[in-house]
Amino acid sequence: MSSREDILQNIRRATYMKYEKPDLKPLEDVALSYPDRLEQFFLVMKQVGGEAVLLAKREDVNDFISRNYPEAMRVASNLEFVTCATCNPDRVEDPSELDGTDLAVIAGKIGVAENGAVWIEQDVKQRAIYFIAEKLIILLDRNHIVNNMHEAYKLIDTGKYGFGTFISGPSKTADIEQALVMGAHGSRSVVVALI
Repeated sequence: MSSREDILQNIRRATYMKYEKPDLKPLEDVALSYPDRLEQFFLVMKQVGGEAVLLAKREDVNDFISRNYPEAMRVASNLEFVTCATCNPDRVEDPSELDGTDLAVIAGKIGVAENGAVWIEQDVKQRAIYFIAEKLIILLDRNHIVNNMHEAYKLIDTGKYGFGTFISGPSKTADIEQALVMGAHGSRSVVVALI
């Protein structure tokens, strides 16, 4: 057996292992908390290269999109109230068909004030949309921001598709000549629109 095949066999064996969630009780007493979670979330989102905006309660999401992304020709979303979407990731058979998406509008479940991360529970057939779109708008209920990852971890769910991920700002890397590059392997910009 080649070393390549040996490595692949080890990965296959490890992939099927399931681990239980660790006990977080001892850490809860020292976890960070903030007097104003919303303010902290805005601050950290800016620090990680993203942006958080507070939409007026009656402001239409479609108006926000057309006003701020007039150049977006291909908008993907499976959210019924995003009527400006030209592509629904639930109606795409092959995820490669989502390549060339200018803007994706997705739903976030939980925001984390400590690091600006948003828990995204897969609620689309093709989860590639979370990572392949040039720009990303995450819609998040402003009342669903928690202090820290300990609190978020208790609330996360992977839903019917069994997948979820935290997204914190646009993709970034500093591997190339130790220079920070935004959007190297994912969305170039991320806006969390709090509704």
